[in-house]
Formats: sequence, structure tokens, C-alpha cells
Amino acid sequence: MSQDISRRDLMKTGGMIAVGLATPGWLSAITTGDFIRMAKGGKPTGNTVLVVCQFSGGNDGLNMVVPYADQKYYQLRPTIGIPEAQVIKLNEHMGLHPSMAGVSDMFKKGKVAVIQNVGYPNPNRSHFRSMDIWQSASPDNKLKYGWIGRHFDEVLTHGPANPVVAIGLSTEKPLALSAHNASIPCFASLADIKNMVGDPDTERMLREIQGADAMQGSSARVVQQASNTALDAMSILNKQLEGYKPTQEYGKDPFGNGFKQIAQLVATSPATRVIYFSAGGFDTHARQAETHQKLLGWFSDAVTKFQAEMEAIGKADNVMVLTFSEFGRRSYENASLGTDHGAAAPMLLIGSRVKGGFYGPVPDLNNLQDGDLRFAVDFREVYSATLDQWMGGDSEVVLGEKFNHVDALK
Repeated sequence: MSQDISRRDLMKTGGMIAVGLATPGWLSAITTGDFIRMAKGGKPTGNTVLVVCQFSGGNDGLNMVVPYADQKYYQLRPTIGIPEAQVIKLNEHMGLHPSMAGVSDMFKKGKVAVIQNVGYPNPNRSHFRSMDIWQSASPDNKLKYGWIGRHFDEVLTHGPANPVVAIGLSTEKPLALSAHNASIPCFASLADIKNMVGDPDTERMLREIQGADAMQGSSARVVQQASNTALDAMSILNKQLEGYKPTQEYGKDPFGNGFKQIAQLVATSPATRVIYFSAGGFDTHARQAETHQKLLGWFSDAVTKFQAEMEAIGKADNVMVLTFSEFGRRSYENASLGTDHGAAAPMLLIGSRVKGGFYGPVPDLNNLQDGDLRFAVDFREVYSATLDQWMGGDSEVVLGEKFNHVDALK
């Protein structure tokens, strides 16, 4: 079972960083033939990078992508509905929350695909279960591990590759990155890499622990060699990160800090193909308006600056951002001036090689299911297009069955 590394793994003790009795699990799990392998029957991955951005808590899609032309929207949300005069209109039906001017500008340049009414059959309103469904891409719970982890398990074969081919930026390792063989590192922040390999005493201790383990036999020596390879890769990445200066001034908020670090990784780690990032706060049961405006503003500002940075360093054609949340919110506001757990909601694809525009039907607020939007696009249709057309994978293998592609990629 792959494991993450976070500050819990590195405990300051007497001026040194103690790692306990063993090195981080993901480090010792990188053995020949067990980590990242070369493509089997799929398209070559090339140099594309997928950035997965998770809105944790259940983002209110109706107030992010607003059906301002539908008076039913204002009947359902007489207090928290975004007034038509404030909506950033994108077409005659739909517009964006007023805090998302940056995303609006990118949309007008054809760099944002808005996929509407995304969900899955028999929606679940539990945060934990629905997030598991999105991250495993298995509503019926038949598939083990995460969809990204399975991609690196099943699509890649025959020989190890760079240990930083995928990286998570999260305090907890998301299910999406779990795998049977592939061991994907996850860090609370890039500072954790420096904590692990930036201090000579800590790095030497990690290598000595592996050396002591290798005395036990030849199989342990294989693990030691692979683990030292991983430490070498982390050490190189740490030096590259230290030498890079972002071209943009990012905010100090969670999205700003996140996309600044993502930009550093894309700029300095050419082997990295997937970066997974999450930010919370979207569970807006009460007094939603202020919280949601802040979150969407932070996201819009950060992703706009990220796109500008990718263009400045010549990486824009190779990078795409995919956003999702475990569910949307109810179509109607509650008595606490918020919204409760819902079902279908929009996803965004952002990048220079996205076919900008709207995909899926306009939300139908006159045909609800238990107060929720009905899903019209299965989220696995977005994943399948991403896997096959962007990541060079085999979506039928990873998702367990064949899904149509959302036609949103050039």
C-alpha cells in the first residue's frame, strides 16, 4: 500500500528530524518493475502535465456558473442568487460569479471549457462516499484504488521511471493517487521536500536506514537501491526548486500558495506529469455569499496567474488544469442563507489546448431530482478524454469500461 509523506513523518527532535524506525513508505516501495513503467499499448505520454484541482466540501456550481437567464434560479435563491447585473455574462444563458473576472478573460480567449451538469447515477450526498466515488471513478465500488493511481499501474509497464512522475500537494494522500504498485509521493507543501533532503543530516540518516535494512538480504538491497534513486530524484528536485523564481505574484491564500507551488514544479521538474492539489472551505451551509466569493476569487486569481506563468515560461501548450468537487449544492437556498449538499455541478478544463466553450446542456431547474440538478454528463466522460487524449493512457482499462469523450481537447 503506497503511503504519503507529510510533516507527521518528519518530527523535529533535539534539533534533528527523526523519521522513526523506517523511511517513508512510498520511498521503500519504489522497486524495479513496481513503480512507473513504460506505455503498454497506449499513446506516448509526451510532455503533457495534468493539474487536478479539487474543491473540497461541495462547490456551489449554480453560483459559480450562473444560469442568469432562468428566472427559476432567482425564485429558488431569492437571497443568495447572483443578481443578473453582477453576473459576468458568457453567453445569452450563462455567466460567471462576479469574483471570477480572470477566468472570464481566459474563457473569452478560448482557454476554458465549462462542462455542465456533471455527475454520476444514483448520486450520494455524503462528503466521504461521494469524494471516494470521484477519486476512484467507481460509483459501484467495483474498482480498487484511485483513477490516477490505476493509470500509472495499468498503462505503464516494463521498467522504472522518475519517482516524481506524479506528486500530490495535500495534507492527506487522496484516494485518486492510491495504486497497487505505483507509489506516488504526497507532500503538505514543497517545504517538506526540503525538510527531507535539504538537510544533510536528515538525508544521510534516511540513506543509513536503508543501508542497514539492505544488510538483511538481496531483496532489501534492491529496495535500498530504488530508495536511494528516489532520494537522488528528490535532492535534484529540491535544488531545482530553490533556483526558480516565479514570474507572477500569487496571493497568500490557499489557492495562491497552491498554484505558486504547482508552477514551480512544472517549471523545474520536467519528469512530472500529474500534480494533484486540493483546497477546502466549500461546504457552505450558512452565510454562503461571502465565503463563496472569497474562495472563487482566490481560485480565479491564482489559476489566471498560473496560466500567465505557463505562457511566460513556454509551457502553456503542455499544461491543463481540471477542477472538480465531490458534489454541487441544492438548487434552492436554505434558511441559513446557504445551500445544502446536492448532486450535479460544472467541471472546468483550463489551458491553451482546451477547446473553450460550454459542454452539456444548460441546467434545467424545472426538472430537478429531489431538489438537485440531474446529471447529464458522467464525470468519467471527462476522465476518459483526459486519460486518452491528454495523458496517453487507456481509459477503458483504467475506468473498467468504455466511456465517450467530452470533446473539449484540441
